[in-house]
Amino acid sequence: MSASRPLRIGIVGYGTAGQASALLLTADGHRVEVFERAPQLGPVGAGFLLQPTGLAVLWELGLLDAALAHGARVGRLFGETVAGRAVMDMRYRELDPCLFGLGMQRGALFGLLDEAWRDGRSVHCGRRIVEMDAECGLLRDEHGEEHGAFDLVIVADGAASALRSSVAAPALDRPYPWGAQWCLVAQRDWGFVDELRQRYVGARRMAGMLPVGTRPGDPTPRLSFFWSLPTADLPAAGEDEAAWRRDVAEVWPEAAALLRDTAVPGGLAQARYRDTVQRRWHRGRAALMGDAAHAMSPQLGQGVNMALADALALRDALRTHAALPDAFAAYERRRRDHLGIYHFWSRWLTPLFQSERDRLAAMRDRVFHPMSRLPGGRGQMLRVLTGTRRGWLGTYAMAPAFIDALSERAPRSSQHPATDRPGGEIA
Repeated sequence: MSASRPLRIGIVGYGTAGQASALLLTADGHRVEVFERAPQLGPVGAGFLLQPTGLAVLWELGLLDAALAHGARVGRLFGETVAGRAVMDMRYRELDPCLFGLGMQRGALFGLLDEAWRDGRSVHCGRRIVEMDAECGLLRDEHGEEHGAFDLVIVADGAASALRSSVAAPALDRPYPWGAQWCLVAQRDWGFVDELRQRYVGARRMAGMLPVGTRPGDPTPRLSFFWSLPTADLPAAGEDEAAWRRDVAEVWPEAAALLRDTAVPGGLAQARYRDTVQRRWHRGRAALMGDAAHAMSPQLGQGVNMALADALALRDALRTHAALPDAFAAYERRRRDHLGIYHFWSRWLTPLFQSERDRLAAMRDRVFHPMSRLPGGRGQMLRVLTGTRRGWLGTYAMAPAFIDALSERAPRSSQHPATDRPGGEIA
């Protein structure tokens, strides 16, 4: 339980960070209110890959088995050129036999988190918060109505946060020039049901297929399709349906075949990304969380995992520090210690996969995979891709009981005791 008195907490945003925070903090006896700008609650996006770091938070919430029931276990991350040259080939078991990723639909995770938050639930939909007094814990919506005062405000309103500057001016906040189109398709006879697959044409074109399992109310296993494009091209992308389908088929005929029933462009969601680094994450009674604190490109696929880890870190900080400034400082310190390396690699890897720098991509195609086979280098790459890297050389610690839970749920051939992982770290 919290080391301090129960707090009145306002959360701006009901994405993954907001949902997980609401669950964790309500369970600790705090009174939580959520403000969501959408008129109706629902997920945004197609699918994502949960890493062990994100799965650890779902285990803490008692939702691991429910997630496993809907998600698709992913054991391999594979990328190749259209000519069939391997660029990336990573397998979780090479880091630890009990580890895996879990592809999930946004709707599945949203539904699990939403259904779990029933006790003390308070959600205000259609409330776009446009102004915040961080020192007093006051919020003002677009209609001029004031909410609060709150003892604590969690700003989790996403990469395009309207409130982050009320906490601190960002050191860096810029949009990426490349975005993507997304959609879900039925898995049908897809041959790679436990692999994230990507295909590249230089750095200008990238397609991805991720198994994401089922969602409540829909038992059909699905794949999340990703198609990279410059953001300047997104508004008109797919208006010429025949040309769009031809472009996809030239990169990946098998993926194009699965998209035959997808409406183009109407059935394709658009995604844009930002690179944001905050000088500080908290001021007064307010703290930033998720993409509002540390937006980055999707190149390493860590967004949902980092949001979940943020929520758990703030819960833990509030449990161990009675004074809010001390809790905020501990929360920020713990999360920066984990996040910094991902901001770095996401920023530097993105031009290799999403840019017009085909010469860099040609070098990537020649050296990336051979470098990943070098002793030592492979383990480092695996740690970054699986979210278990902390800093340059450290390891992200996870509870030994969670590692035991993963081992119990692993295929029988890969089970082994967790006693060789001291301190809860994956060795």
